[in-house]
Amino acid sequence: MTITMAAFGLLLAVFMGLALGLLGGGGSILAVPILVYVLGFGAKEAVAASLVVVGVTSLFGAAEHWREGHIRFRVALVFGSFAAAGAYLGAQLAGFLSGAVQLSLFAVVMLVAAFFMFRDNGPSEDGKDSSSDGAMGRLLLWLAAPGLGVGVLTGLVGVGGGFLIVPALVLIAEVPMEAAVGTSLLIIAMNSFAGFAGYLGEAEIQWGLMTLFTVLAVVGSFAGAYLVQFVPQSALKRSFAVLLVIMAGFIFYENRGVFF
Repeated sequence: MTITMAAFGLLLAVFMGLALGLLGGGGSILAVPILVYVLGFGAKEAVAASLVVVGVTSLFGAAEHWREGHIRFRVALVFGSFAAAGAYLGAQLAGFLSGAVQLSLFAVVMLVAAFFMFRDNGPSEDGKDSSSDGAMGRLLLWLAAPGLGVGVLTGLVGVGGGFLIVPALVLIAEVPMEAAVGTSLLIIAMNSFAGFAGYLGEAEIQWGLMTLFTVLAVVGSFAGAYLVQFVPQSALKRSFAVLLVIMAGFIFYENRGVFF
């Protein structure tokens, strides 16, 4: 990898963080393509590194929501525990997949995320506070399957899965939309770090480059969070969705040997 490519990749880390701050989520899905196709990471190394990027940026976002009182910690503990277990399992299962298959799965996830952004009409229910003691038994039962599913997805392809977690929190756990966003960020951080733990010893970690990439992404996310007030969200989400579709097509093309 040349110095020019490394500098370009780190510049894209700032762009990724900017997208994350502008969109309030979803921007981190750019981490894996940048790490693979610009910085020259292997597929598994990129997924492992992206989990750190996703986890750290989500943790910073969750801290902001915590200060505003928008996190349901009991719900996060229930959903996050299942998701973390699933993420660790997903990281272990990734060892049985080739890098090309893993990247192809990632491209499928990009298309699903793009679909949700095109729709731009996620759950709008006010929801209820179901974090009371009497509701915890029901949460354990109903959040187990989606929590494990999102976690496995995180471990396999390195995405946080917020586009799946937020609807689950609103529709199943009856969390108000405002609190669902903050709670989902904490859950994403939990399952991302668990997934990364599953890759330790299985993938070579480029600690220095990964740390610098993460720091720049966080800086970009703060800039995006400031600029969001000046940018129309609907048009931004649709434009980003188009970018995801294009990138997914590129990844499918690069890994077409999986299908032929």
